[in-house]
Amino acid sequence: MSLADVAFINTCKDILQNGTWVKDERVRPKWDDGENAYTIKKFGVVNRYDLSKEFPLVTIRPINLRAAIDEILWIWQKKSNNIHDLNSHIWDSWADETGSIGKAYGYQMQVKHQYREGMFDMVDRVLFDLKNNPCSRRIMTNMYNFEDLHEMALYPCAYSMTFNVVDNKLCAILNQRSQDMLAANAWNVAQYAALVMMLAQASGLQAGELVHVIADAHIYDRHIPIVEELIQRESFPAPTVTLDPSVTDFYQFTVDSFKVENYQHGEKIGRIPVAV
Repeated sequence: MSLADVAFINTCKDILQNGTWVKDERVRPKWDDGENAYTIKKFGVVNRYDLSKEFPLVTIRPINLRAAIDEILWIWQKKSNNIHDLNSHIWDSWADETGSIGKAYGYQMQVKHQYREGMFDMVDRVLFDLKNNPCSRRIMTNMYNFEDLHEMALYPCAYSMTFNVVDNKLCAILNQRSQDMLAANAWNVAQYAALVMMLAQASGLQAGELVHVIADAHIYDRHIPIVEELIQRESFPAPTVTLDPSVTDFYQFTVDSFKVENYQHGEKIGRIPVAV
């Protein structure tokens, strides 16, 4: 059983057994048929993944790691807020007629700010500090820009990263205000682990620990039967995920820079209904 399986299964069990139902009629998300999308949730969930030991890819179901990495590159490398720059359709429901999701995600990453050393956007500032100020405790990003929230199709869910170098290993905390456990948890964990690997290699570091902090970890009412079946499945050892060592420029990484070996996994679970 992979460590990612352990974290996912334990978190889902805790939510189902000890969680709190949210059935207030004022909930925002709706199902396709217009019905309210209710959840059972836990507040303040923390999971830790040591990337120096294994890559956190669940095995009880397949995760399309290429698509997950493509999305993180869309935000962090392309710094885009347009779905035409993305090779999947996960953001289609939130895009306008031009493909824009507003001033969200990648848009925030490309905004430049003045520092003592010059003008940097958030990504380039992280890269600068990891190379030049690795002992800093100020290496952070934050996409939750209050000034622009009214122009975002969706407020950022995974909104903040804090980086810290420990014994030449790049460690990171991912802060997430809201997490759809079935649709997004395994996906987010894998893609942010990949991000830490890329930033570490581009900075001459090794990948260390990813700490995932979730404020509202929830399972939607219509997802419960799927989750209950999923967490009873057989699991397998974690696959081996490696990064092309010849790439040292963050902006040169692609989905093909990653190699996945020995990925045993359970059956695909089919289409997951998404509340919007």
